[in-house]
Amino acid sequence: MRKPETASDDGAVTFLNARLLDPASGRDEPGGLLVRDGIIADMGPHLRRNAAEKSRVIDCRGHLLCPGLVDMQVFTGEPGQEHRETLKTASYAAAAGGVTTMVVMPDTEPVIDQVALVDFIQRRARDNAPVNVHVMAAMTRGLKGTEMTEIGLLKRAGAIAFTNGKNTISSARVMRNALLYAKDFGALIVHHTEDPTLSEGAVMNSGEVATRLGLRGVHKAAETIVLQRDVSLVEITGGRYHASGLTCAESLEVIRAAKARGLPVTAGVSVNHLTLNENDIGPYRTFFRVRPPLRAESDRQAMVRGIASGDIDVIVSAHDPQDADVKRHPFAEAADGAIGLETLLAAALRLHHSGDVDLLPLIRAMTYNPAKLLGLPGGRLEKGAPADLILVDLGLPWVVDKTVLKARSKNSPFDESKMQGHVLATMVAGRIVYEYA
Repeated sequence: MRKPETASDDGAVTFLNARLLDPASGRDEPGGLLVRDGIIADMGPHLRRNAAEKSRVIDCRGHLLCPGLVDMQVFTGEPGQEHRETLKTASYAAAAGGVTTMVVMPDTEPVIDQVALVDFIQRRARDNAPVNVHVMAAMTRGLKGTEMTEIGLLKRAGAIAFTNGKNTISSARVMRNALLYAKDFGALIVHHTEDPTLSEGAVMNSGEVATRLGLRGVHKAAETIVLQRDVSLVEITGGRYHASGLTCAESLEVIRAAKARGLPVTAGVSVNHLTLNENDIGPYRTFFRVRPPLRAESDRQAMVRGIASGDIDVIVSAHDPQDADVKRHPFAEAADGAIGLETLLAAALRLHHSGDVDLLPLIRAMTYNPAKLLGLPGGRLEKGAPADLILVDLGLPWVVDKTVLKARSKNSPFDESKMQGHVLATMVAGRIVYEYA
């Protein structure tokens, strides 16, 4: 990316000679874009080579200019476990990865299940984070799955969705009541679908690989059983429901059937389950111990087809930092989790470079779809939209080096992996918060 040719007195920036990609409208064409006062003031082919007066000029050299990513599943350690990750370190990692909006999960100490804690996260983010930070509050107190939180008050305080984090609600009664209560406030329920009675003690996917490694596995039925129950409860209540991290072909069929019946159901998948499988665990590599576990290659391919067809709506990083003290153990004793904010886009682009998923639906699943689902204004390129943008060189090769990652924890499953495609610049509300050196 060429350095700015001129400076602007009013903060205006003109991106010239870009490939404009807008997943909301389907636009994919050469052109330019003008940012003024934190919003997109103008865009189109007429700005491809002609900059607005008195604006900073950035020559994109034909690279991709698209909305910044919206990552709706980010675990941090703040409050309570700041040694793993803080809002500040996570947000700088997000900016480097092209994530302009991140939604933090309530799995903290204490759990984000009170208005005061939602306010705490928002204030900390305003003071420390260069990207947009939103809160997904707890659906039940302490994430214990027994007593609902005050969804109405939490939503009024700024929570944009409700979840039980990494914990599945076993009680159908509690889940039904949560869907009913959330419906009254137009709130979205996000759920991790994994039957705890089947997954207890399991450390990877059940099958031949687990048997060969001598590790206890969990069958994918643990996921589909809960998902089928939840869809039935959605049919009864009419509440908005999002399955946070599907992993297998059978779950995809449940989602397809639910959508065909017109139910308000959506689904997400982590980039790990789109690009990795159980074989990557290899010689007991604990950075590949994630939850839900990596599945068989056939299930990974099913998830990829789900993104290509639009049956799966959202791709997330599932960023879950764990320090060396809990990862440097035998596989069966190591903590679940892998970081992913800085590698979300590059890992997802593997599907584009392999020809499995077109660029537009791939970017849509990381921008417009999550923004629309959460009621956020970003995720699109159009006049009046927030200037949350990323400039991406789709062909730039690089190698993931944990020593230069900005995340506080270094448990990346893509460590030392070769990538193709890198963020050159990240803009949030009209301000450039990251530039690739």
